[in-house]
Amino acid sequence: MKMVVLDGYTTNPGDLTWEGFEKYGQLTVYDRTTFNKDEEFKILKNIGDSEIVFTNKTPITKNILDHVSNLKYIGVLATGYNVVDIKAAMENGIVVTNIPNYGTQTVAQMTFALLLELCNRVGTHHEEVKRGAWSKSLDWCFWNYPLVELSGKTIGIIGYGRIGQAVGKIAQAFGMKVLAFNRSKNSLLENESVKYVKLDRLFQESDVISLHCPLTEETKEIINSNTISKMKETVMIINTARGPLIDEVALAVALNKGRIAGAALDVVAIEPINNDNPLLTARNSIVTPHISWASKEARKRLMDIALTNLESFLNKEPVNVIRF
Repeated sequence: MKMVVLDGYTTNPGDLTWEGFEKYGQLTVYDRTTFNKDEEFKILKNIGDSEIVFTNKTPITKNILDHVSNLKYIGVLATGYNVVDIKAAMENGIVVTNIPNYGTQTVAQMTFALLLELCNRVGTHHEEVKRGAWSKSLDWCFWNYPLVELSGKTIGIIGYGRIGQAVGKIAQAFGMKVLAFNRSKNSLLENESVKYVKLDRLFQESDVISLHCPLTEETKEIINSNTISKMKETVMIINTARGPLIDEVALAVALNKGRIAGAALDVVAIEPINNDNPLLTARNSIVTPHISWASKEARKRLMDIALTNLESFLNKEPVNVIRF
């Protein structure tokens, strides 16, 4: 049986192993499959006559699926699966699986790394010390950004699934109150510090807003000029979910006008980021290169689940199957 990984480098840049997969057939791992919209032939070439394909961000379109007669299984090496045309896969009898719940703790950790950087500017102050600003200070201490204490503040979490709940637990440990918005509610999660609320209240009362919802037609650009107008001028916005949840132009304008206090983003609408993205030059913005998922521990869990998905499929009992 032939198997191929179309873009394995980000999942495993060399610090993990594909050995578990290799026992099930002939495995070819491409670090990257480069392409553009007019070059699907490159993806087809790398898939070849494989029966099993793994992809992270390399798209598998209807046109590709209509030209791969041997393909039986697609393993998406991520939670999001919009890179695969699920309807076309089902029409061609191809099983598609994804990787749920591998990065909950590491994404929650990154969420607070970003928030704490906005609050304390550890990196900025470290660079200032190295540059000599502290040694030249007339006082025994020195800071050039406002320092913010989180205790007593309110965090609004949009999307209160596994990751949102993990962020909520950390927030409570900091002494924060949690306002949660989710399509479904679990009353068992509510207490004196955690309440489900409607979006308008979340926008109006939150000192921090953190995004953990999926990207849908309803959530696309959920942060926009209208919703920003409802927020406190002291609010800080964190996004470790999906870039298109934010209208980036509207956010940059709000930052530059001082309409909101800051934003820290690990994802943007187009990745890798374009040099003309307005958030690169916006005031009080922090942008990191989509790394919230990428701890070695999380990537190891991802590969372990991907292997379990494959084994379950081969045993004719597939799990984590995506259906249209």
